[in-house]
Amino acid sequence: MSQAAAAVELLAKDLNPQGGVFCPSPKADMKIWNTHPKVYLDVARSGEAKCPYCGTVYRLKAGEHVHAGH
Repeated sequence: MSQAAAAVELLAKDLNPQGGVFCPSPKADMKIWNTHPKVYLDVARSGEAKCPYCGTVYRLKAGEHVHAGH
């Protein structure tokens, strides 16, 4: 597998209230029906998360701040 994994840049408003996203995602130009099971990725914790199935990296855009929690 020499193909580089895709990276998807996200805005804070793209994250759900808990600070994450689900992969596969329309943001990654994926067709939901032909990829893999839905996986929750916590992007807010470190600013990025990598899908264990497809290797897509979801990254918070530089300068974006997440206001998840209380």
